[in-house]
Amino acid sequence: MTDEREIALGQSNAEQVERRLPLVTDSVVTSYVQALGTRLAERTSRANLPWHFKVIDSKDVNAFALPGGFVYVNRGLIERSDRMDELAGALGHEIGHVVRRHSVRQLQRGGATRVGIALLCALTNVCDSHSARLAIDVGGAAWLAHHSRTAEAEADSEAVANTTRAGIDPEGIPSLFRVLLAARAQQPGLVQTFFASHPLEEDRIAETQRLVERIDPGIGPTLAKDEDGFQLIKRRLAELPPR
Repeated sequence: MTDEREIALGQSNAEQVERRLPLVTDSVVTSYVQALGTRLAERTSRANLPWHFKVIDSKDVNAFALPGGFVYVNRGLIERSDRMDELAGALGHEIGHVVRRHSVRQLQRGGATRVGIALLCALTNVCDSHSARLAIDVGGAAWLAHHSRTAEAEADSEAVANTTRAGIDPEGIPSLFRVLLAARAQQPGLVQTFFASHPLEEDRIAETQRLVERIDPGIGPTLAKDEDGFQLIKRRLAELPPR
């Protein structure tokens, strides 16, 4: 698939997503997430894509990437992140899926029909109830259940490289994973959509930690963990009406 075709496919499905899912429109939040995502993406092998990073107004913890550089992160994931490097790790992971063309293969395997509904179910818990599943035809959306474990491992590897190249500490990746595992034990409902689409266990965290530890220790002190802009958008999100 050419880049042009991939971008067109992503754009078409992004339009479906944005018709069905509420987006955060606060300009401070959206500008920050776009800038952080761009900082990561412009240092990859697919920097030429027209990257778009948007925040879905959902308390559920999740993130997702469409072909062509369309990346969505749920408000709930930002709220659960303690530091900028954790959000950067999540964005770097989704960028990795695009760089490796995992999303293209997902669409090619399952077809591009009803993608908006599929994402609605994958990114939020709106389809959890039996009545919702009957009202919303999600029968053709099973392809979106999750990437393979191999694809997730590849995206983790990309995330470590993406964050490091951008001058951000990759430690945020396993750190966020640990936060989410703890959340699953305490409030499983808020993170169940993440675990449905991103299989995560202790061995995956350990492998990601090993990747982080291979980074040249000499550059460690130069890598950013947090910044005022991230804490500002967390406060801005806290002031928005709850979802």
